Amino acid sequence: MPTSRWCERFGVPERTWRRWQAKARQDRPPKGPWPQPARDAARPLVTKHALAKPEWGHRKIWAMTRHDGHRVSQATVLRLLRDDGLILPSEYQKQRRDLARARKDAFARTPTGPNQVWQLDFSEFETTSGGTWRLAGCRDWYSKYEHRFHTSPTANQYDAIAAVELALEDYEAMFGHPLIDACEVDPDTGEVTPAVTIVTDNGGPFRSLNFELFITRHPELTHVRTRVKSPGQNGSRERGFGTLKYERLFLDEIPDALTLVERAEDYRIEYNTIRPHEAIAWNRPAEVHLGHADPTIPNFEREETLPTT
Repeated sequence: MPTSRWCERFGVPERTWRRWQAKARQDRPPKGPWPQPARDAARPLVTKHALAKPEWGHRKIWAMTRHDGHRVSQATVLRLLRDDGLILPSEYQKQRRDLARARKDAFARTPTGPNQVWQLDFSEFETTSGGTWRLAGCRDWYSKYEHRFHTSPTANQYDAIAAVELALEDYEAMFGHPLIDACEVDPDTGEVTPAVTIVTDNGGPFRSLNFELFITRHPELTHVRTRVKSPGQNGSRERGFGTLKYERLFLDEIPDALTLVERAEDYRIEYNTIRPHEAIAWNRPAEVHLGHADPTIPNFEREETLPTT
């Protein structure tokens, strides 16, 4: 019979019985170690990715292992990393939360595809030589694709314009035509319907006359500013800069602006083409941006678990 029923039947408290049982087993060697076929099979791939990217968590390592064609669960990867001392500390990057609160976006309609909403902002970084540099870049809200960064010691209206121009150049290079060719035209009035909404905060560069004139001269663009003191409305852009710093810029010292530009561009290429992204079902941003992957379905095979009865 179960231990709890036995203790109840003979009037022995279960905690007392467990204590007696533990004392009686002290002279017996523990059983095991048990075989771990799942961990042993996945260890070479998991260890390779964990050593190559020590700043990544177990879920990113799991996704990379799945992309390599090996079937393994997230729990197995987590246990394997713990066994080998390769797991990140629990307090790493406090900005990450288990459950992110739903953010109200600054745009009225949720995008249904890439190149509908680009989020733009500045982020500054101080090099060891004493200079402070600002990075500006557009990030596609739907695909999480990072366009090229504009690096400058200033963060003014001209830097904001330069960042948008880099994004427009990226679009033309990727899709083979200017963004304005993708816009719908009213057959009656000939007016162009903007294709992309640029979302920014209420900083001075984005409230300047020159920035608004730049948007006006590009009918394929429209500009929306978030509410005051509402960084969550531009959350994808803020999260992107945080990932850039924690995965590349904060790892060691960066002496000058040239090194900063090199590190940022190297990160951007890796982020877009290699790094799996949880928000788009572990796909790569470039695959979603080009329409090669669905942001709700992983592009690696998933085993379907069916009921046994």
